[in-house]
Amino acid sequence: MLKLETRPQPSKLMSLASPLLALAFTVIIGVVLFLLLGKDPVRGLQVFFVEPLKSVYALGELSVKATPLILIALGLAVCFRSNVFNIGAEGQYIVGALAAGYVAMQAGPGTAWMGKGFVLPILVAGVLGGMAWAGIVALLRDRWNANEILVSLMLVYVAEQVLVYLVNGPWMDPDGHNFPQTITFLAQTRIPRLVTGLRAHIGVFIALGAVALLWAFMARTYRGFALQVGGMAPAAARYAGFSSRSALWTALLLSGGMAGLAGGLEAAGPLGQLTPYVPAGYGFAAIIVAYVGRLHPVGIIFSGILMSMFYIGGELAQSRLGLPKSLTGVFQGMLLFTLLACDTLIVYRIRWQRAPAAVRAA
Repeated sequence: MLKLETRPQPSKLMSLASPLLALAFTVIIGVVLFLLLGKDPVRGLQVFFVEPLKSVYALGELSVKATPLILIALGLAVCFRSNVFNIGAEGQYIVGALAAGYVAMQAGPGTAWMGKGFVLPILVAGVLGGMAWAGIVALLRDRWNANEILVSLMLVYVAEQVLVYLVNGPWMDPDGHNFPQTITFLAQTRIPRLVTGLRAHIGVFIALGAVALLWAFMARTYRGFALQVGGMAPAAARYAGFSSRSALWTALLLSGGMAGLAGGLEAAGPLGQLTPYVPAGYGFAAIIVAYVGRLHPVGIIFSGILMSMFYIGGELAQSRLGLPKSLTGVFQGMLLFTLLACDTLIVYRIRWQRAPAAVRAA
């Protein structure tokens, strides 16, 4: 029978190569999947890995999807490194969009003097909204030792229902022909775009700035060091006097703020209004982005771009190949599954062990 045996020393090289191996296995499985569906595998892989990079417009769309994924994944990486499992970033993303959308709806003639400066309070509101939603998780964990995985996940569905209520009720556009949506935000509230005619906006630079700041925080500050020690060796962290309570609040508030910022950028950027379709699954996909990026800020950039290609590829597969849009989730799931399999084999090796004589006789 097969048995997993712990390796004496896991390979650091294989640990770094694991995401690339996982991607290679995902591509191979994707080829088999396209063949089973009766589609040309070359054409199928092209819509996922070539079309999203083919033109300036495609690159702009790639940046629009990569920006929220990178921002949310950065916050989640801090949580996971701190041994705090925030699974509800999607809810924090939604509440961030709600808070930013509320501020955007206050724009009018009296705020015209602010010009594009009105974008700043919108994004700040998004950050605060995400932090407040994550703060509920931190409070319940800190005060009553509630499981942060379950609480954060359940709060996602609460946030979704709050969004549905608001866009169908108090915030519904009176001139929107009874569609569940808010008013279209004024031009002064919209995130500045990089190129006229494209949806790419300055959020991409905000995300890159966040990557640099987070790397500096985790690698060059006392607080970042304390968070990582608490995640890797809780007993050593307690011996050194690091506060687990402080680590919990810091990790969750930072993660919630990043998710809220992503929601604010999305509401005041590509969407330009709030609808029931604000939830795009970014909060859940960012979990995969964080792990494929090895919980490292630079690695998260590349994994965020890869996950964005899956999103765009799924949309193109639906329109050009007649395949369901859910194929995006299939590729995301395969990438995570193969990554976990590769990581397991880095730590363990498979051994064949003869069954005991009593078992063979039976």
